[in-house]
Amino acid sequence: MSNESLMPLVLALDVATATLEQVGGKGASLARMAAAGLPVPPGFHVTTAAYRRFVTQHGLQEQIVAAVANVAVDQPATLEATAQQIAGLFAHELPTVIAEAIRQAYAALGTGDLPVAVRSSATAEDLPELSFAGQQETYLNMRGEAQVLDAVKRCWASLWTARAIGYRARHGIAPQDVSLAVVVQELVPADAAGILFTANPLTGARDQLLINAAWGLGEAIVGGQVTPDTITLDKASGTITEQQISEKDVMTVRTHDGTHEVPVPAERRSQPVLSPAQAAELARVGVQIEDFYGQPMDIEWAIADGRIFILQARPITALPEPSAKPQVAQAAAWELPNPKGRYMRSSVLELLPDPLSPLFATLGLPAWSAASVVLFKSLGTRDIFSDEVLTTINGYGYYNFSFTPAQTAKMVLAMPRMLAAIPRLARSARQRWQQARSTYAATVSRWQTTDLASASVANLLSGARDIIDEAARYYLAVQSGILPAAYGSEALFTLVYDRFLAWPDAPTALTFVLGFDSIPMQAEKSLYDLAQSAREQPELASALMHMSSAQFTQAARAGATDGVWPVFWQRLAEHLARFGHTIYDLDFAKAVPADDPAPVLETLKFFMSGNAPDPHKRQADTEAARAQATQIMLTRLHGLRLQLFRRLLQLAQDFAPLREDALADVGLGWPVLRRMLREIGRRLVASAAIDTPDDVFWLKRDELRAAAIPLDANQQLGNYRALVARRRATWASERALTPPVALPLKGGARFLGIDFSSVMPAHTDQPAGDMLKGIAASPGRVAGPARVIHGPDAFAQMRPGDILVARITTPAWTPLFALAAGIVTDVGGPLSHSSIVAREYHIPAVLGTGVATERLSSGQPIVVDGDAGIVTITRDGENSR
Repeated sequence: MSNESLMPLVLALDVATATLEQVGGKGASLARMAAAGLPVPPGFHVTTAAYRRFVTQHGLQEQIVAAVANVAVDQPATLEATAQQIAGLFAHELPTVIAEAIRQAYAALGTGDLPVAVRSSATAEDLPELSFAGQQETYLNMRGEAQVLDAVKRCWASLWTARAIGYRARHGIAPQDVSLAVVVQELVPADAAGILFTANPLTGARDQLLINAAWGLGEAIVGGQVTPDTITLDKASGTITEQQISEKDVMTVRTHDGTHEVPVPAERRSQPVLSPAQAAELARVGVQIEDFYGQPMDIEWAIADGRIFILQARPITALPEPSAKPQVAQAAAWELPNPKGRYMRSSVLELLPDPLSPLFATLGLPAWSAASVVLFKSLGTRDIFSDEVLTTINGYGYYNFSFTPAQTAKMVLAMPRMLAAIPRLARSARQRWQQARSTYAATVSRWQTTDLASASVANLLSGARDIIDEAARYYLAVQSGILPAAYGSEALFTLVYDRFLAWPDAPTALTFVLGFDSIPMQAEKSLYDLAQSAREQPELASALMHMSSAQFTQAARAGATDGVWPVFWQRLAEHLARFGHTIYDLDFAKAVPADDPAPVLETLKFFMSGNAPDPHKRQADTEAARAQATQIMLTRLHGLRLQLFRRLLQLAQDFAPLREDALADVGLGWPVLRRMLREIGRRLVASAAIDTPDDVFWLKRDELRAAAIPLDANQQLGNYRALVARRRATWASERALTPPVALPLKGGARFLGIDFSSVMPAHTDQPAGDMLKGIAASPGRVAGPARVIHGPDAFAQMRPGDILVARITTPAWTPLFALAAGIVTDVGGPLSHSSIVAREYHIPAVLGTGVATERLSSGQPIVVDGDAGIVTITRDGENSR
């Protein structure tokens, strides 16, 4: 009698002796934990013996082997045809003995319609040299015997998908050597779920735990639909040492026929998912599991009604070695590529506040490096900078100023030439900007008129590189011309005006550079006009006022064709066509307004409320004040003072509106670029390599280049799903860190013997306490609740009178300024978008605090002093007195 005939068809979940051969990798791990008394949801295994009996009784093995024999791995059509043929074989009824064994085990769990999760558990999925993860199916919220029995058969059939057949064929695994078990467990009605790492997967620190947490079932985290909270804890005490609370827009919930993604209630989106006590208890369970397995573990967990449940546990792969030297966690996290190097975050990196997506890091950042080197060489710095002037540390972008002694000497000698080039760059600023924009726009236009669906992957990648290269050249033209010319001309005018031209009650210097019609101001007025038009139609206005962001996005994509909606959607489309390329973040993995209109909804509602100031009037009033102030000065000044005033004012006013216009067009190519990259993603989805088109941004340039040939040849690809999931988890861990503005932590801002810390765009060395110091960027003083916004997915949290707290703002953030009473940022200076627009809106702003998004929380009362550059947390009823 064979061992297989002695194997039971069904096993209790907590049978400690269950083997990999019987219950597969996932099942064996769950069996060990359940037997050890860990909080695993109750359930049972449908063993590989049941699968083999089903196959044998219906004579399927010979048919499967024969079908697979006809497969040509390099011909995807044969894989698909074979998969469909085999899938049909599993339509047979379950043998009575198997069906009855499953019914009895299911009935023993509880009531007849108890919701369960039915998960595949392959016998080869834990082999270290192969990655079978994600190749078989899971079915959640199965209710009743019929659904459970059907889900078991569908799991068995998933052993023979085109992707799984191709993968095994490429690795020489014979079809007769594979089998599948199924785990059936009571579905945890999770209030929250996530992933727990029992060692820090970023730094390798074994004395830390890291938790990702989101509302609802855990599928929203795994699928990347939501950025989870990230919590770091001390392993010994279970106390939280650092946490990043994200805006969580969606969650996965149970429905009558499975699961579905729904919007998170507004009041819970910015709330921490876990209390300190829950995090500590979860940490305690995690340490138990680590001790049980004897190695750091990656654990999927859920919480329901206050109880913790463990859904899966596996060893952490690719865990970095911890630092050999005892260091504080922050120092260990920022170990330098070159221990003697200097690294700084400024300039373009102010537009990249988060860790970079893998695709931007390998396709976008090199383009900016190359363009920067060309600029530096034009300033007389040949043979000093390499092509790697930009690099990443812990996922964040940094300028690499790691010079050898010889390079430092050359830089010192080149300084006179660089200083002498500044006037030339200033004189040519407008011309170079316009020329760069024209070239950039032509490249973008060429791809806007290309049929992306018929283009090869190789061609799409080449076109993407062309757009990114032109975007980088455009930005460098702005950085080396428009921005310093605008900053310098305004600073010079202000200095001369305040010291030599103004009198005590004269207009302020700021009055002369406000009220210009820049692109962000035009976008605001366009949105205001759209809101006023909607307000005149009560049915439309009422519907919009009661819509959530998710509903608004869904309705916009559906494009209703009846009633009052068509004209509204058409006008919104026109608004986005004109202004939708402005970026929230330079990383092209992040959506732009053209992709999703939801972030403008709350501003639309505010404009429709009747309580919002008219931006047309605000600009007209500011323009009138500027004209009046100019006339006063022209009347009072004479001779050389009048000539000096005219000349310096003309320079400042020539460049003032160009700052925002120039920055607003940095993302000119991003809408079509994202469509091109997502088209590649769509083809990767069709090849079952990734789950969603947006997963393409979690792959690297070389991986896409390698995939281009088989994709264009209609050949089968490998599975990138597990790789994407790991990279998403790493990104979330990195995002919980606050990147220092200069590295090393001590002395990193010193370059060529000069300490640049006072002019860096952020102050990350803030002392403890209730006060944050930054740059006084827009005058005034205001008190109000902080509203921490990390990106456009959280724009719906903003309410009129809130103080906007963000890492940075860019032109695409301008709609929030209409609602804000004040502005606070981690990064930024007098020339940044936050400063320019805050002054136009006449609201106080303190920028460059370095740690505001980390130290402040939404709803916390604060005072913003835009004259002194100080933000104060108020307590016990304090106000702005």
